[in-house]
Amino acid sequence: MLILIWLIRRCIMVPVWMLVLGGMLSAAQAASLPQADPDDGKTFRVFAFHDIRENVRATFDTDPEELAVDQSVLMNFFSWLRDNGYHPVTLDQIRASRNGGAPLPGKPVLLVFDDGYQSFYSKVFPLLKLFRFPAIFALVTEWLEVPGGQRVMSYGKTGVPREKFLSWSEITEMSASGLAEFATHTHALHKGTVANPQGNEIPAVVTHRYDSRTATYESDAAYQQRLIADLQLGKQLIEKHTGVPVRAVVWPYGAYNNTALAAADAVGLPFAMSLESGPNSPDVPLNRIRRGLVSFDALAPDYLYYLRTPAGFDGDVRPVNRVMHVDLDYVYDPDPKQQEENLSLLLERVKKISPTSVFLQAYADPDGDGVADSVYFPNRHLPLRADLFSRVAWQLMTRSGVKVYAWMPVMAFRLPSKNPLAGSVVKMGAGAPAAAYADRYHRLTPFDPQVRDLIREIYEDLGKYARFNGVLFHDDATLNDYEDASHAALQVYQSWGLPSDIEAIRRSPVLADRWSDLKTRYLTDFTHELVAVLKTAQPALMTARNMYAAPLMEPESEHWFAQNYQQFLHSYDYTAVMAMPYMERVAEPLPWLRELARRVAATPGGLDGTIFELQAFDWNVRKPVADATLEKQFSLLRSMGVRHLAYYPDDFLENQPDLGLVKRTLSKQSFLESVPGKVEGTEVRGRKPSRGVEK
Repeated sequence: MLILIWLIRRCIMVPVWMLVLGGMLSAAQAASLPQADPDDGKTFRVFAFHDIRENVRATFDTDPEELAVDQSVLMNFFSWLRDNGYHPVTLDQIRASRNGGAPLPGKPVLLVFDDGYQSFYSKVFPLLKLFRFPAIFALVTEWLEVPGGQRVMSYGKTGVPREKFLSWSEITEMSASGLAEFATHTHALHKGTVANPQGNEIPAVVTHRYDSRTATYESDAAYQQRLIADLQLGKQLIEKHTGVPVRAVVWPYGAYNNTALAAADAVGLPFAMSLESGPNSPDVPLNRIRRGLVSFDALAPDYLYYLRTPAGFDGDVRPVNRVMHVDLDYVYDPDPKQQEENLSLLLERVKKISPTSVFLQAYADPDGDGVADSVYFPNRHLPLRADLFSRVAWQLMTRSGVKVYAWMPVMAFRLPSKNPLAGSVVKMGAGAPAAAYADRYHRLTPFDPQVRDLIREIYEDLGKYARFNGVLFHDDATLNDYEDASHAALQVYQSWGLPSDIEAIRRSPVLADRWSDLKTRYLTDFTHELVAVLKTAQPALMTARNMYAAPLMEPESEHWFAQNYQQFLHSYDYTAVMAMPYMERVAEPLPWLRELARRVAATPGGLDGTIFELQAFDWNVRKPVADATLEKQFSLLRSMGVRHLAYYPDDFLENQPDLGLVKRTLSKQSFLESVPGKVEGTEVRGRKPSRGVEK
């Protein structure tokens, strides 16, 4: 079960701080700890445990379970909590504190145990009684309904004995103690379900099932009803055996979306828990409770790191973000066999390079003009070139261990001619010089409310039919100082208190500055709307947006792009600056890059929030940038203190840039040597698609 292996190793990645060996915090470690949570009577932390075993380390080779915790470690942890003033709390206490009742005791923690292992009765329950600690136990009720002596098909193809899990009589006894509350871990959704034509299995809670017999996806209504029916059944079974209302759901693999939250609300489950990290402060709703995952070799003092980790830390946070920017057009091939070979080459290359992230094209651009003629996911408005993004994104995450950002236009969509909005495009103002027409994307006007709705629906469909970690907004969200002169745009300008005549605006420096600022904010706000749409399906979504270098190098050029660097830094997790000297026709690339890096470093938060994206292809001469040249540019940026690096495009079919160079630059394993001439251990094969006018 590839899905399970990946979710253990990646989606619910074991936090690095929990892997520290030894029982004491060094002075340096203690000094590096973030501040403790505020003692406000409402903020609490949650620990998520799985199976509790004896001699976990000794049996790991024969029975590997990265999430199992040794019984002695749990005993020491409980002692550590008690001796350091931490107080395990109940859902009743948490709800009361949020509703104006008694505040939580100091240093409150919630203990949660997932999957319903028998060890919860034989090993955890005695400790709860000894320490008088309350806890939540999440049950997969389908597994508990399997008769004794048979196998539960929970993990792997052969399953595990039914006796590995709690019996209903043990559950009843634990419930009667008042120390154990039982939650549903769903009835039968703790598994993957087929999510695309290629047969990839993605967590069942967050997936519209794909039916290969009819070549159709589950409807929204059927998907929602499936979740409601499952949650209702799990809830009823637990209540039948315990006589106690069930009020919490713990999402398998921590995966949920707004549809899942609505289903939980519909069946009366006001508490819901994920595997997102961080404190549960008063602004965190109780149907989005964050939990930190506990690994097999965590030692008690190291939990201080967990108890102070910020929101968004998922155990895979690194001091740098190194990114490969990949065209899905290079993977696509009308021959399914060749397409699979292309995908295998990409996966192998990404795995060997080992970057932190991949910016993956979700739209199709076979003519290379930067405009989405079609897309790689099912949707309501654009042609489907191939249902491919879901498969490639999931394979990259599960097999290559990277975070995937869906690279999407904001406005550059070319609608079919029959679409009534096909002509609702950005228009140039009267009197614009020829230079204003240069390098313009075909863009739908964002000032038309119907266009905005259409683009939101495209993004909604992307979130619905694929799983990914973030979104990268394309560089198309720009408006120069003669744009947009469409009727819809002029009406919006009037609502801003500006003339409905671009020339009148341009004649006044004050009005021109205000117009530019308002357009810049308008485009940023529109991307925020698109993020909100995606977050209904991908709640932990990261965000990045491409930005031209010119607004950084020449601040007055903000008027030509409607882009503002400081606004970007505050609006997205990352600003991906296109540090592309050949695209900018710079005569001396290295001094130009040095100055760009200097300006970023001089901006508060600049180095933390900026990805420098170099170009690996010179579109002016239609040749790859020489590896030696690219390496010098990467080295220069690193010497300037640049932390986050990327390049575009990665041509994995032609080993461009060279694998060895990219390993040295982007890999987490930077000691690896260069392998010139070919992809290591692999003959480069496959057909590179025609790129037309590349951009």
